[in-house]
Amino acid sequence: MAIRESVRQKRPIVLAAGVFDLLHLGHVRFLEEAKKAGGENAELIVIVARDRTVEKRKGERPVMSGNQRRALVEALEIVDEAILGFEDFDIVRVIEKIKPDVIALGHDQKSIEKMVRSVISSKGLMIKVVKIGKFSEDELNSSTEIKRKIIELYRREP
Repeated sequence: MAIRESVRQKRPIVLAAGVFDLLHLGHVRFLEEAKKAGGENAELIVIVARDRTVEKRKGERPVMSGNQRRALVEALEIVDEAILGFEDFDIVRVIEKIKPDVIALGHDQKSIEKMVRSVISSKGLMIKVVKIGKFSEDELNSSTEIKRKIIELYRREP
């Protein structure tokens, strides 16, 4: 598994996570900035939320299955490895497994940011947390906006 190889090679590991439903430019920009946060030789490992986790946290199931979302994320050149999250969301287990040097969080991950910072502080870990801003280059820079646009377009159809 690439995670163990990364530890052996001493490359800085950046951890990013998300749902990545209806992969879009905002996701790509987020992952590009996340990898940059680790420095020139960083490895980017992405945790893709499981369907049940998404449903619990957002109140709705993703459009695409977890396996499809993971495969799409991993196909991005910027991503070194994409893995599905644990069945039961547990940030401590994720940090212990990945052993990141940097954790990159998106602008919309406020509740997760509190958990991450709390775990890092309580365990005395030396992990840098970076907040990646929102990208507004394109109006369709969120899965929610893409869904709304699709609904709007289909409602106009005769």
